[in-house]
Amino acid sequence: MKRMLIVALLLLAIVAMPVSAQGITYNTGFQVQNLGSGDASITITYYNQDGTTAATTMDTIPAGGSKNYFPLTAVPDGFNGSVVVSSNQPVAAIANELGNGSAYAASYAGFDAGSTTMNLPLVMRNNGGFNTWFNVQNAGTATANVTVTYKPASSGNAATQSANIEPGAAHTFDQATFGDLGNKFVGSAVVTSNQPIVATVNQVGATTLMSYDGFASGSTGISFPLVNVNNGGYITGIQIMNLGGSATDVTVHYEPMPGQGSAADETKSIPAGASATFALSQFGSAKFVGSGRVSANSGNQPLVAVVNQLNLGANKGASYGGFDPAGATSAVSFPLVMAKNGGYFTGTVVQNVGASATTVTISYSGAGTDSKTINPGESAIFDQNATFGSKFVGSASVTASGGGKIIGMCNELNSGAPGDAFLVYEGFSY
Repeated sequence: MKRMLIVALLLLAIVAMPVSAQGITYNTGFQVQNLGSGDASITITYYNQDGTTAATTMDTIPAGGSKNYFPLTAVPDGFNGSVVVSSNQPVAAIANELGNGSAYAASYAGFDAGSTTMNLPLVMRNNGGFNTWFNVQNAGTATANVTVTYKPASSGNAATQSANIEPGAAHTFDQATFGDLGNKFVGSAVVTSNQPIVATVNQVGATTLMSYDGFASGSTGISFPLVNVNNGGYITGIQIMNLGGSATDVTVHYEPMPGQGSAADETKSIPAGASATFALSQFGSAKFVGSGRVSANSGNQPLVAVVNQLNLGANKGASYGGFDPAGATSAVSFPLVMAKNGGYFTGTVVQNVGASATTVTISYSGAGTDSKTINPGESAIFDQNATFGSKFVGSASVTASGGGKIIGMCNELNSGAPGDAFLVYEGFSY
């Protein structure tokens, strides 16, 4: 369902500065973490959208360490393209996007490989002020003949688009300018190709930006480390897409953190190839902070999901992709964690998807550890601002005792900033 282990090749579909994608100018940086036991010798290749090489640089990252690449000094202002990172050690990477200075912000995770199919659970056109655009990157060795098939859920028209993309390069599909979708479109998309591809989606609102990665395949169960409703103005919407050939009734079970609400179950029927929204109206005005998981799937159909977290009053929003618990391991890496960094800090959320309680320990790239015990199905938050008394910028790894199975995601937040200073990315199981 989702890439979990990052090996010696990374693909970043939107390391770019699109000049006017939906009226926003973007600047993107990326953070690379070395998961290996020796120094990582990395090569970073930047591709223009026509497939030509914009720049190639080399660097070394010490074992257990990480490096940030921002601003992108290797390429000129106005660069609009993609990146491939190769390494002699296992590495993981995330990209942070900033729009119109710091008015908009979003984060997404790098891919370790492509697939000939990418599933995008939520794409929009003129949906209450939200539009999407996504980049498709060719992860293969020959020209990719790409077709996008759009399927409406609550509104819009079915439609298709196509493009030819050179190896390493990326192409932008902008739904705001694609009139064939109708005046308003809310639905999903499937991207197919004769070459392996990856895709990342940007959801753009009047004051918020949210990004998520496409899915190569689905799973019958999905886990969500953080569901956050009516907590300081935040709400959560989960969009679940049925990739199968038959309709299925899907139940999501919500498990609160201690003192943070009541457990609940929500069931909806999802037609074949369609999607449905969960969590958004489940709790009414009641507060809930905890985790979620697909606890029932009547037709055993393959599913994928994206989770949107919004605080409309504070102009903040961010997204992450649901996890296949079958792919969980006893270790999760976070390439970027922060405390008191110009107002930014991170909170890493770890969910126990195993069958028994496990003690998880987070290690901060040589700067200390912290541990918590998590019951099955529950999540725990490690707040880096509470851990560090002064500025910290680095990476982290989390391990579970006794062979426990865990997944995780990371919130990056500047709660005092006036813009959309809220970013989320998925942790990497390794």
